Amino acid sequence: MKNIITYILIFTVSFTFAQQEENEKALEKLNQKTNDLISDANDLASNDEFVSAEMEYRRAISNKPTSVAGTYNLGHSYYKKGNFEEALFRNQQATKNATDKLEKHRAFHNIGNILMQEKKCKEAAEAFKNALRNNPLDEETRYNYALAKECAKNEEPPQEEDNKDDKNKDKKENEDQKDQDKKEDQGEDQEDNKDKGEDDKKEGDENEDEGKPDEEKEKDGEGDDQKKEQQKPQQQPGKLSPQQIKNLLEAMDNQEQKVQDKMNAEKAKGAKIQTEKDW
Repeated sequence: MKNIITYILIFTVSFTFAQQEENEKALEKLNQKTNDLISDANDLASNDEFVSAEMEYRRAISNKPTSVAGTYNLGHSYYKKGNFEEALFRNQQATKNATDKLEKHRAFHNIGNILMQEKKCKEAAEAFKNALRNNPLDEETRYNYALAKECAKNEEPPQEEDNKDDKNKDKKENEDQKDQDKKEDQGEDQEDNKDKGEDDKKEGDENEDEGKPDEEKEKDGEGDDQKKEQQKPQQQPGKLSPQQIKNLLEAMDNQEQKVQDKMNAEKAKGAKIQTEKDW
C-alpha cells in the first residue's frame, strides 16, 4: 500500500514539473515570436514604411496583448505621423502593461508630449508629474513638466473673458430695467396730472354753481329731479317690478332651505355613529 502511494506521489510530482516546463517553453516561444514581430516592425518604421510597420506591430500585440514594447513603439510611430489620438491610446496601454518604473516613466513622458501637442497643458503637466514619480532623475521630463505648468497658467484667461461677457450682460439687463422703471414712473406722473386736471375741472364747476343765485340753483335741482323721474322704468300693468321679483326669489330660497333641513334631520336619525377612528 505504501509503495502505491509512493508511486502516485512520484507520478504527480513528475507530471507537475513536466507541465510547468511545458508552460515555460510555450511562454518563451510566445515571447520570441512577439519580439521577432516587433523587431521587424522597428526595421520597417526606420525605413519610413509606416503601413507595413503598423501591421507588424499589431500582429505582435495580437500575439501578446500585454507587450509593452509593441504598444509603446506603435504609439511612437503614430506620434511621428501626427495621429495623436491613437498615439495617446497606445501609450496609455503601455502604462497599464508596464511592470517596472522605467517602462512607466517612458510611457507617461510620451503621454505628456502628446497632450502638449493637443494644447492640453494641465493634463500634460499631470502626465509629466507621473513620469517623474517613476524616474525623478530624468532632467528632460522635469524641463517639460515646468513648461507644461507655465502653459497651464495661460489657459485661465478664456474663463475670465467669459466672466467679462457675463458682467456686460448683467450690466445691460440692469440698464434695461432702469429704462423700464423710468418709463413706468413717467406714465404714473402723466396719470397723476390727468387726475389733477379732472379734479381742477370739477372744482371749477362747483365754484360756478356757487356763483349762481339761489333761485337758479333750485331750478337746476328741479330739472335734475324731473330728468331722474323720466329715466326710471315705468311698471307696466300685469308685470312684477324688480323688487317684487327679488322678494319672491328670497321666499323660494327660504322654503328650499327648510325642506333641506328637514331631509337632513331624517337622515341623521338612521345614521350609524363611528366609535373608532380611521388611522
